[in-house]
Amino acid sequence: MNDTDILNHLFDKQVICPVCDANFKVKTVKSKSPRVNSKDSDFFVRYSVANPYFYDVVICNSCGYAAMKSDFENIKSHKKELVFSNVTPKWKPRQYPDILDEKLAIERYKLALLNAMLINLPDSTKGMISLKIAWMNRLLGNNAQETLFLKQALEGFNDAYIKEAFPIYGLQRDSLMYLLGELNRKLGDYQNALLWFSKTIVSINSSYKIKEMARIGKDLIKAADV
Repeated sequence: MNDTDILNHLFDKQVICPVCDANFKVKTVKSKSPRVNSKDSDFFVRYSVANPYFYDVVICNSCGYAAMKSDFENIKSHKKELVFSNVTPKWKPRQYPDILDEKLAIERYKLALLNAMLINLPDSTKGMISLKIAWMNRLLGNNAQETLFLKQALEGFNDAYIKEAFPIYGLQRDSLMYLLGELNRKLGDYQNALLWFSKTIVSINSSYKIKEMARIGKDLIKAADV
């Protein structure tokens, strides 16, 4: 697909930074443009045409505040002061092209992750950003970086499961239990994977679909003769 075709699937959205009130535009994928090719076992959606993951992070070039679109406008007032004191002094404005790719998406997600750490956002936020960085590395075939960020995602979601209210980024309790199992399986911790898969299967609140996914995960571990 050439650049003109990709641009046809994008539009400019006007944004006001909730931290410093700067007004700017961000590229956004049109809602009808993404076409789902397939879904991975850890909820990663593989798209053809325009990839929404590439455009998921909003960055304010004035103050350096960066977050996923779902979080960008929801920053609490006391966190804004942390942006000004912890993020803005270190920020160097940068310009991105209209068309983004996996590498640029990783850079932008890492800026959002740095913000999340500097202003102490919830563990689920750090976990979700880390998971998306892992997915972008999967697209690039960078196994070492994918594994590194899958570990960070697992750590964040483990803590979120204990401390935070559901739903977490659209995940109900059964979906997050399954995801914790699947991340452990991908990372080779089959004992913990089986524990989470079993919890998912026996939970009366788990959906049929999630239970089936957990059973598939258990079968994959058994097939590995572990």
